[in-house]
Amino acid sequence: MLTKGDDFPLHQTPDPIAFAGSDRNFYDRYFFNGYAPDGSVFFAAAMGFYPQLGIVDGAFCVVVDGVQHILHASRRSAGERFDLTVGPVGLAIEAPLERIALTVTANDGLLAGELIFTGRHFPIEEPRFVRRNGTRLFMDYTRMTQNGHWSGWLSVGGRRIELGTGWTGTRDRSWGIRPVGAAESQPPPAGNFAQFFWLWTPCNFADRSLFFHSNDDGDGTPWNRRAVIVADNGVERHFDAASFAPTWEAGTRRLARLDVDLGVGGALSLAPSGPLFAMSGLGYTHPVWGHGFDHGADPVVAHDALTVEERRWANPLAMHVQALVTAELTDGTGTHRGVGVLEQLFVGPHAPTGLAGLMDPVA
Repeated sequence: MLTKGDDFPLHQTPDPIAFAGSDRNFYDRYFFNGYAPDGSVFFAAAMGFYPQLGIVDGAFCVVVDGVQHILHASRRSAGERFDLTVGPVGLAIEAPLERIALTVTANDGLLAGELIFTGRHFPIEEPRFVRRNGTRLFMDYTRMTQNGHWSGWLSVGGRRIELGTGWTGTRDRSWGIRPVGAAESQPPPAGNFAQFFWLWTPCNFADRSLFFHSNDDGDGTPWNRRAVIVADNGVERHFDAASFAPTWEAGTRRLARLDVDLGVGGALSLAPSGPLFAMSGLGYTHPVWGHGFDHGADPVVAHDALTVEERRWANPLAMHVQALVTAELTDGTGTHRGVGVLEQLFVGPHAPTGLAGLMDPVA
């Protein structure tokens, strides 16, 4: 099966580009977020390719005036991986690893935009994520992360918002294996999602970026953790012994504050300060618009919205969230104040932080 990708020197196997190994759960994905300097507007977008499932899906969301407006799109791919459009959502790689254009053309919903992401630094390659459930491979993927500046415009219900000086955000690219599409007919005996503890904190400061993430076992042992500061001149500083202390919102599994000890004189404090974004708007854990679901032979576009009340802890669509945060970083060169996001998904127990049961809230 030959596609446009076969004209580029990107092959990793003797097969055409359309074929991606043998695992049905192979995926290749783009993610973006961005926010106004004052936190009044937050937006996010994603596009995922699932070559073995023959599906491409995408989404674009904007949180403004307390409401998260959502656009979902999906189509069958026919193996073509160089068509970076899904319904009204499109990407253009204007300068690889430096600049990407994101467009949302006029459609029958409220959202549209023409946005440019320009990276502040060379992307960071995170440690490879490899996780098994017993003998079953659950995750095996690589991810690169990059902070940057946004320009252009977006609109919500005809209200045009210009992205001027100070609009920042993060993008990532990940590819490999993780559960996508319809649930497996015979999952591992312990299930696929009995325990998952995830923190991710990309932050933007005046002249540097910070990234901290942690995937932990139920006993608190990290199986994937990394902290790094990268200056706008590209110099990276890695911290090998980072640890964290959470402060919980009572009666939830959400964080009211996160303090990170980077070690060797470094520390980070994060406090939610703006819109709360439900990752289900981009398909994560969504029962209908989950990643790689087949919606039929014809391209499908759908629209939705989540109010502040609907994004509270009790709604299953708002268990996996990104909170806009103010950030304070001490790194040996002084104290720096900035803004970022605190992504959080906590399923199952985590002994050091007091989490118990599958989704039991903190008292």
